[in-house]
Amino acid sequence: MISSPATRDRPLTRWTAVILAVLLLTVFLALPLAAVFTEALRRGWETALAAYADPDAQSAIMLTLLVAAIAVPVNTLGGIAAAWCVAKYEFPGKRLLVALIELPFSVSPVISGMVFVLVFGAQGWLGPWLQERGVQIIFALPGLVLATVFVTFPFVARTLIPLMQEQGRTEEEAAATLGASGWQSFRLVTLPNVKWALLTGVLLCNARAMGEFGAVSVVSGHIRGETNTMPLYIEILYNEYQFAAAFAVAALLALLALVTLFAKTLLERFSGRRREIA
Repeated sequence: MISSPATRDRPLTRWTAVILAVLLLTVFLALPLAAVFTEALRRGWETALAAYADPDAQSAIMLTLLVAAIAVPVNTLGGIAAAWCVAKYEFPGKRLLVALIELPFSVSPVISGMVFVLVFGAQGWLGPWLQERGVQIIFALPGLVLATVFVTFPFVARTLIPLMQEQGRTEEEAAATLGASGWQSFRLVTLPNVKWALLTGVLLCNARAMGEFGAVSVVSGHIRGETNTMPLYIEILYNEYQFAAAFAVAALLALLALVTLFAKTLLERFSGRRREIA
């Protein structure tokens, strides 16, 4: 089918859009990223490695990985369950569930952190009761995990819901007529159909979990060597004018994000090829 002249883009319009997109990506993404790595290595590898060898830096790195290791599996299970309910069933309150899934994207991370302080803080609703039992949520690992789980919850669910809705319920209903239980239908039919989208959602969730700042900053207390994740530790170093160390840790965090992005790109390309073959 030949498109009409009215629907064809003029070469000038097309190239203007391409140049503008490349220029914006270069100015707002590529140059700042290059600047981070340049500043991290400005004083040589020895300075950067010394920054990583600092006990506070190692604590921040390990804490970041630990929080992500807890939050990502929790959100994976929760996202799968939420997407399954929204895409496969009709029930009262379905729109409310969808709105709740979108809530972390609508609320500022700082506000979400303040909510956790209000609920679990020393002067909060449950704080005194928890303190009497020796349980500390705020200014400790549980608070960091809760804040991260809240902020990153939508990524897996939002990735799976459109795909599950597009696939419909035909295959699950066919499996049910053959005697498959709900769990068997999910494990043998639904999950294989969405595995690539699920992995993409997990990667996005992991990237956001490692880079989260606002909500974690509120609930961490900024206890050096104990509750500072990598983004918080970078801020501390920068405020203390330790620019070389700050950019070194920032470069490591950016590298983790780039690895996640590269893995996501490979995953999407591989899954696209699998769909073409199928």
